Amino acid sequence: MRPEARLSQLGLQLPPVSKPKGLYRPVLVLGNLAHTSGHLPVRPDGTLVSGRVGVELDQEAAAAAARLAGLCILASLRAELGSLDRVRRVVKVFGMVQCDADFRAQPAVINGASELLAEVFGAECGIGVRSAVGVAALPLGAAVEIEAVFEIDA
Repeated sequence: MRPEARLSQLGLQLPPVSKPKGLYRPVLVLGNLAHTSGHLPVRPDGTLVSGRVGVELDQEAAAAAARLAGLCILASLRAELGSLDRVRRVVKVFGMVQCDADFRAQPAVINGASELLAEVFGAECGIGVRSAVGVAALPLGAAVEIEAVFEIDA
């Protein structure tokens, strides 16, 4: 099933595309690759999920935040490409988790975004390589920041 149809089937609505918080492009297409800048977890009401995981947020809330960041990535991709149906596969996801120094479940947090991509693009094309790291701080105090690379129809 094509990604746009999958979104509808899953009952997912993409958020409005956020304006860049600095001097960068949300998506840059080079040949058959679309690279996204880091995306933050923005709720449907436009507010940001912030806080340190393991202190202000638990693992489940952080994974939900990662899913929101994934939806924001999809919104930026659609805006740049015209349709998510141009995406052939997820190549790479890089996720950063603002967390307490003792928190060790960064991969489980970033699964929130990875699972979303697998749902939308299917297990064969929606799972790529991935890194999940813990950091001391993120822009605007965001709980997570996620970037990705996609292979697309050029």
